[in-house]
Amino acid sequence: EVLLVESGGGLVQPGGSLRLSCAASGFTVSNYVMSWFRQAPGKGLEWVAGVYTGGSSMPYPDSVTGRFTISRDNAKNTMALQMNSLKPEDTAIYYCAQGWRPVGYWGKGTLVTVSS
Repeated sequence: EVLLVESGGGLVQPGGSLRLSCAASGFTVSNYVMSWFRQAPGKGLEWVAGVYTGGSSMPYPDSVTGRFTISRDNAKNTMALQMNSLKPEDTAIYYCAQGWRPVGYWGKGTLVTVSS
């Protein structure tokens, strides 16, 4: 059974940092493109980061470039999203996903709230 479990969300002040983790089971993360998406309150789903099977990251969207960094730990079969210089508009539920276009499996998400 494929499972994706996110962790690391929470409340952070503007300008702060958070590191999200995604633990995968039932498949090997290095064999798939892996992605992070987010959905802000009242808005649609937005892709924010991806990593190729070879380990290199995809170009980030303008909304997060220079602030977010995706990484993968093949030994632990995990993926992470380091988020720096967080802004209130980064408030969203963040989802880990196997794949990109299309996504094969989704995690249940972790809430990130950026507020003073």
